[in-house]
Amino acid sequence: MSAIEPEIEEAVLANGIRLVTERMPEARSVTIGFWVGVGGRDEPPPLSGASHFLEHLVFKGTDRRSAREIAEAIDALGGEMNAFTSREHTAYYTRLPAAALDVGLDLLTDVLAQPALRPHEVDAEREVILEEILLSEDTPDDKVHSLLAEALYPGHPLGREVLGDQASVEAMTRDDSDLFRRTHYRPANIVVAAAGLLDHAAVAEGIEHYLPDLDKGVPPHREPPTADPVPLVVGHRSSEQGHIALGWRALDQSDPDRYALSVANQTFGGGMSSRLFQEVREERGLAYSVYSATSLYSDSGLLMVYAGTAPARVSEVLSVIDDQVAALFADGVTEQELQVAKGYLEGSLLLGLEDSGSRMGRLGRSELSRGEVVAVDEHLSRIRAVTLDDVGRVLKRVLAGPRSLAVVGPFTEADFN
Repeated sequence: MSAIEPEIEEAVLANGIRLVTERMPEARSVTIGFWVGVGGRDEPPPLSGASHFLEHLVFKGTDRRSAREIAEAIDALGGEMNAFTSREHTAYYTRLPAAALDVGLDLLTDVLAQPALRPHEVDAEREVILEEILLSEDTPDDKVHSLLAEALYPGHPLGREVLGDQASVEAMTRDDSDLFRRTHYRPANIVVAAAGLLDHAAVAEGIEHYLPDLDKGVPPHREPPTADPVPLVVGHRSSEQGHIALGWRALDQSDPDRYALSVANQTFGGGMSSRLFQEVREERGLAYSVYSATSLYSDSGLLMVYAGTAPARVSEVLSVIDDQVAALFADGVTEQELQVAKGYLEGSLLLGLEDSGSRMGRLGRSELSRGEVVAVDEHLSRIRAVTLDDVGRVLKRVLAGPRSLAVVGPFTEADFN
């Protein structure tokens, strides 16, 4: 067992699961999360969507509890229980009054280790997910992000939709889901993170009590993307708005330049004072929604820009974005922009620490993705240490690479050639 800072402790338990906790003496709640290092990129093509399907299925009931009994146990405490799936992990969590810590551990371990996966419930949830896929297809600002991922990572699982597709979800069986769970939901691939009014030893004891004997397993094998990005992909829709997503491959989640990239992104389009927001929305009134964002994976990453505008204005918006990209590439950011961006990142981190759920998420995501939790003061010092030269360097690293453009709306490829 080791301590990162006074209230954060981490350990590898007897069953092989990694545990990291943060005690919040002022809190009255506790949030517990099981982070499983498997997501959309780790599925063979015939099982595309398996991680997300399983995330839905485990809450349908166990050998000990029905779905209603699980829901009633949480509601009776005024708590919440939920989950989400990404390209590289699946997380299950519950937030409860601190005195109900053991109830949360009992419920989470039960649904993850002993889901019933009853055939009729599998079939019912399949229909829910198929509706979710159709909704995503009919939501242009969602669809354009999916198309951008496909363009940046052609033929690679990072480019696939986490939901899967209609064919894979329709074909997935109860046994497929159970085998996927038994293969990947193993200690070598699980981090438990907890934050709130808790005792580290009590959390460890509870996990070992409910999950005493487990096969260690191995993390999924991943291959980095190698194919060149596709320059343009257009999704034709008869819509009243055009949706644009521009993207570049960026850094992986362990790259030392990730702090500089966060600063660069904040200046580019991460907030209301950013260049994109000020120029595209405030100065020109070209779009209601415009922003940039980053995603960092284990062996790749991306920097992207999104804007939604009237179809007749798409070319003008693209021109403005191109001008901003060119200026950033040539000159970097100003000292004022640097200080504003660093101040935002520092302040948002500190404000997030007031909530046990946010603290749990920081612990789980960091330990699972990089095998370490950076102490808050160290994290802040790394942000503060970013210089103008650091930002200029990372912008050149990213923006010098090939760019992909995804567009959804009443367009054809000929409109962009």
